[in-house]
Amino acid sequence: MAHRIERVNNLIRHEISQLLQRQVKDPRLDNFIAVTEVSTSPDLRYAKVFVSCMGSQEEKQEMLSGLVAATGFFRNKLARRLRLRRIPELSFEWDDSIERGTHLLQLIDEVSADTDPERHSD
Repeated sequence: MAHRIERVNNLIRHEISQLLQRQVKDPRLDNFIAVTEVSTSPDLRYAKVFVSCMGSQEEKQEMLSGLVAATGFFRNKLARRLRLRRIPELSFEWDDSIERGTHLLQLIDEVSADTDPERHSD
């Protein structure tokens, strides 16, 4: 990945995180929302914003619909804050990597609790 695209991804991720914390007034976006990653196309026209939060499936769908509704707001604020010729079209997608990691840790804990330490002694 080009260094410039990485910098743009980090800038967009940081700015959207700040906007979610300080300026978004949508009640669907009241929960703690983590912007985990931004993936911008090589031509900087499109950006996938991966988000995560804790909650039920209904709350997650509501949060995604709130983010989609606020896309224009985010692009407007990004245009004012970032010095880019073109502000990418934003699409928000759910990132379940945190949940998968938590599930894997639980499985590892279960397996390690089930093993008998005497059986492994040499």
